[in-house]
Amino acid sequence: MTGGTGFIGSHVTAELLKRGHSVFLLARRNAYLSAEERVRQVLDWHCVDRRKRSGLRVLEGRLDDPDLGLGGSRYGDVAKAVDEIINCASNTSFSERKRTEVERANVANLENVLTFAAKSGCSFFHHVSTAYVAGKTRARFKEELADTTEFHNVYEETKYLAERAAVNRCSEEGIRLSVYRPSIIYGDSRSGRTLLFNGLYYPIRTVVFFKKLYEEDIEKHDGIKAKEIGAERRGNGNLYLPLRVEATSPGGINVIPIDYFVQAFTAIMDECSEGGFYHIVNKRITVIEDLARYTERFFGIEGIRIVPHDVFGKTPKNGLEILYDHYVEAYSPYIKDARVFDDARTAAVLIKKNVTCPEFDYDIFSKCMQYALDVDWGTRLFGKP
Repeated sequence: MTGGTGFIGSHVTAELLKRGHSVFLLARRNAYLSAEERVRQVLDWHCVDRRKRSGLRVLEGRLDDPDLGLGGSRYGDVAKAVDEIINCASNTSFSERKRTEVERANVANLENVLTFAAKSGCSFFHHVSTAYVAGKTRARFKEELADTTEFHNVYEETKYLAERAAVNRCSEEGIRLSVYRPSIIYGDSRSGRTLLFNGLYYPIRTVVFFKKLYEEDIEKHDGIKAKEIGAERRGNGNLYLPLRVEATSPGGINVIPIDYFVQAFTAIMDECSEGGFYHIVNKRITVIEDLARYTERFFGIEGIRIVPHDVFGKTPKNGLEILYDHYVEAYSPYIKDARVFDDARTAAVLIKKNVTCPEFDYDIFSKCMQYALDVDWGTRLFGKP
């Protein structure tokens, strides 16, 4: 297992251990914790019983080393013991400024893992990718190797290149390959708990940031800045924010909860012995109008309007709208997304296993946002002050 201390990887690791599997988890140390301590911390967060961890072996290493930081005989010993490899390691940054490190994490490091797979007893390689290797395609995106040349960002591009590397190397080595393509993953639909606060969370957190900013201005500075853009506190206690958000029709955001992803992943892993490409997505897109209403209701905000692009030609954006668009620019292709992902192969498996994706309604939204507030959008995870 690679990426086992991350959001997706830790959930998959926890599930495998609960099911009694033996897991070699490759992890690196950070500035504060050893690999063992990092893994222990995240498994504690997942509430994995200590007895269930007996099948776990933590390997301190690095994916950017050709020998994965294992060195000499240890590399060979681990390789002999491995039956299947699950690659969850990934850099999810969209930033062009970080292109070099994203390319290294998503493509070059994967080559090291694939080389290890070729030298091991591995018969099956499970690669966690993303549905957004579709790039800017407008056609219905099928569960097959992508063939596109235009992408919204370096993340989509490098995940596309990673899939091709995995297909080529596994084909050469006679290793079966499954590629899992989730859409945007949020927290647990039952509890709202999550380890990651990007994707769905970031645009909402940005609205909440502006709410707090203007509330503070009203309370401490007589609302001087708030008046400039027309923000005001209403009689019901809500804050009115004149914020128009551009959206397309049809379109919205395709989101799935992490618990559904884990169920789908393990179902496919159990059932699909020949491998293939699998879109783990939501058949029902959440329209941005719904997301705006959920945000207003939960956080006590009014004034968010979803509008078509041509509105801004008639009435230019105000300062708040310009600033908001700047903050969420990288997420824009995903919150007004019209891409359609074919999932016939995945659906056939999940129907058989009785796995269904819950509807992203206000109840689930409120659980997720309450957890985000409880841990201050991730700054208080693991009991941090």
